[in-house]
Amino acid sequence: MTETHAAQSGDDWKADRIGAAIIGANPMVMARLPQSFAVIGDVQWLPGYSVLLTDTPGVERLTDLERTERLEFLSSLDRLAEAVEAACSEADSDFLRVNIEILGNKDPFLHAHVWPRYAWEPDDVRAKPVWLYPPTNWSEPAHAYGPASAGLREAITRRLNAPLGHDG
Repeated sequence: MTETHAAQSGDDWKADRIGAAIIGANPMVMARLPQSFAVIGDVQWLPGYSVLLTDTPGVERLTDLERTERLEFLSSLDRLAEAVEAACSEADSDFLRVNIEILGNKDPFLHAHVWPRYAWEPDDVRAKPVWLYPPTNWSEPAHAYGPASAGLREAITRRLNAPLGHDG
């Protein structure tokens, strides 16, 4: 089954997030940006967690893109991070900063994580990578994206869709 066919089956959009985004079947897409799709994260234990996906199937790492395309992807990452920062700081006075990561160790496609960080996080992980949180944070239903995250998603989306130079 091709990546695009997997996405078209409806329930299997997670099997091909990029293909699903291209055909409009990835429900997590907030905005189409140059060289990418900005998506809200599947988990929201750090409210506002977002991901930037490449819009080019088969691209596994940043260096797979031509230099101009790389710079466009990174500019889109900057735009997503700025939108997350603005929305999260407005929603929660304990917002501290965003952490940005391009890892590619698990999923075989170019993507970048934008993790909001908060003062209310436990002391033993607040200043460390989010990957040191318990593994259950990625699988517990209580941490999954849902209606409680809709307002923050809307705030991020509004900023992403605002003309450049405006905060939405």
